[in-house]
Amino acid sequence: MPTIVTALQVMIASPSDVSEAREAVYTALARWNEANTANRKVALIASRWETGAVPMLGDHPQALINKQLVSKADIVIALFGSRMGQATPSAVSGSAEEISEAEAAGKPVHLYFSTAPHANDVDPEQLQALRDFQREVETRGLYGTFNSPQELTAHVWQAIEHDLQRLELTAEESTKQAPGVDFLAQPGEERLPKTDSKGRLKHETKRWIDLMNRGGSDAENVVIEPAAEGIFLGGPSSPTIIHAGQSRRIPLILTMSSNDPVIRVTWTEAGKPMERILHVG
Repeated sequence: MPTIVTALQVMIASPSDVSEAREAVYTALARWNEANTANRKVALIASRWETGAVPMLGDHPQALINKQLVSKADIVIALFGSRMGQATPSAVSGSAEEISEAEAAGKPVHLYFSTAPHANDVDPEQLQALRDFQREVETRGLYGTFNSPQELTAHVWQAIEHDLQRLELTAEESTKQAPGVDFLAQPGEERLPKTDSKGRLKHETKRWIDLMNRGGSDAENVVIEPAAEGIFLGGPSSPTIIHAGQSRRIPLILTMSSNDPVIRVTWTEAGKPMERILHVG
């Protein structure tokens, strides 16, 4: 049966050096839709200049992107790695102009800088311009950082949830508990300072999954286990109960072989065995 949903245009803005991060945001939005659209009646439509901008003549390329994408965006997610990008007639870069245009229009803008090691061939002028921009942004609000695509995924989901509240897109259907058990898995990640045996400061990344039962029924005999290679889970070693409206935080370790982190959740509902595969990255 067709369902009426509210569609939000989410623009992904960035220079060309963070293609992996751009793809991670695109995937995170798609995964959010898979987990939420049916119940919450909200769909996130990702847009980026590579696929969303229509080739045209008659104006500066950045002006055309502003008209075609920025003006139609409801939310902007901006990413930076080690480059500021190419300057435009009115801004230090195209991405900076997109951010300013969206900010002036009152749209939510979420800005993230990569803390991953820079490539050996990084352009020092570009890097300095980026650092100058980062300092300037500090006077205008808060920005986030990310060290990996998995960490960025968690940030994107957090930002989207914040925006839905701000935009008051809590439809009546989304505030009601769905019948039965309805699981939602949201990844989380935090980098913590750590001193090694020689007194050198390093960072340790802790990851987890928040598994929430959004339904109106308790899930009994819940077992959570990896459904792909390279995933290790903490948490209870024996079946547990996740009551309606309750969430459970499960420690998560990902190895290099984990390309598409997924978990398998099995439980008993009204005496019947149930199973669901959930993406967590």
